[in-house]
Amino acid sequence: MPIRLVLLSAAHVHAPSYAACAAAHPDAVLAGVWDDDFARGSEFSKQWSVPFFGSLEDALGSADAVVIASENTKHRDLALAAAKAGKHVLCEKPLATTVEDAEAMIQAAKEAGVNLMTAFPCPFSPAFHRLVSRLESGELGSIVSICATNQGSCPMGWFVDPAASGGGAIMDHTVHVADLFHRLLKAAPRQVHATASHNLRGLEVEDCGMLTLRYDSGVFCSLDSSWSVHSSFKTWGNVTMKVVCEKGLVEVDLFQQSLDYFHTGSKSHTVSGFGSNLDQLMVNEFLASITEKRPPKVTGEDGLAALKVALAAYDSVKKGEPCPLT
Repeated sequence: MPIRLVLLSAAHVHAPSYAACAAAHPDAVLAGVWDDDFARGSEFSKQWSVPFFGSLEDALGSADAVVIASENTKHRDLALAAAKAGKHVLCEKPLATTVEDAEAMIQAAKEAGVNLMTAFPCPFSPAFHRLVSRLESGELGSIVSICATNQGSCPMGWFVDPAASGGGAIMDHTVHVADLFHRLLKAAPRQVHATASHNLRGLEVEDCGMLTLRYDSGVFCSLDSSWSVHSSFKTWGNVTMKVVCEKGLVEVDLFQQSLDYFHTGSKSHTVSGFGSNLDQLMVNEFLASITEKRPPKVTGEDGLAALKVALAAYDSVKKGEPCPLT
């Protein structure tokens, strides 16, 4: 029997990718979608030819596992409902918008004996795996510093409504790279110093954020976590790292595998990816963790650790000084 995945909300821009990943997996099926926005959910169900559930109870009753792709501030309630129903959870990032909510989600999953996986695709990048391998071999020596970017286009919609998103570009983009830092350095930063601006679009939330993270080991990392890529650009954005080590410098671009694509009869210039589908690799890991009855390689605790960095950044912006993690 295939694992029945149900999508809880089609709010997130990544929702179609989850549907495609479920369709591409030989041992899974997208069993339907639930959404508290009837028009949005029913439209998604038509596009993907899957049932639309009018109630959350019915959706959970038809699922073995769920993917939460709702607005950020709704993650906690949906995750707790899924855990209570005994369903495994893959939750979009950020895991939550407060430490309290993230901890409640983690605790509920533990008590229910289900997996809670944070939707971080970047750890599954072959380029990142190669970097980790070279570091573990000792070839590069210890890390001295990292300069990273997660620059993208502004998603607009609920992403720029703080009541739904919990923040702007810092909340949206910091968590991905903060998780990579944690995997490379095997530690949380001692403090975070951040600045933010609303200068590109004049939004209520920040569209640009710059972070500096300092670690007890003496390593420091910088991160450009911004919606600074305009919508007309050929890609949505990037995730890059320049890793300075004792014995060398490694430059990593997690989404570099692509071809330039120029449309006939149009001035549009886009890229056509030919490399690994990181979302598919992430969903594959989620499903494997269920069938193999083990924790996923990206956990709720990983999501909480990354969230703490983003929240410390907001604290730093507010106070105008470096702030410790709480």
